[in-house]
Amino acid sequence: MINNDHFVIGSCSELAPGDAVEAFYKNTLVYRGPVTEIAPAQGLFWILDTLTGSRRLLDIAEFSIVRLPAPYREVQLSAPRP
Repeated sequence: MINNDHFVIGSCSELAPGDAVEAFYKNTLVYRGPVTEIAPAQGLFWILDTLTGSRRLLDIAEFSIVRLPAPYREVQLSAPRP
């Protein structure tokens, strides 16, 4: 745990679609956004990176992943209803 609201993630099983995360490499923030899909058996998950606007595949072993509190969820994952 980093502080009261930010939690360090140790495995993909701790993530769910819609969770807001930040990915750090060597203590530098490289990606931020909501989780869109998880492949826990492979240790992989996808996010919609709000820093670049693109979808990113992340390996839990390559980055330090921090789950942010609910107010940081920036994107609605389901399609809007007409």
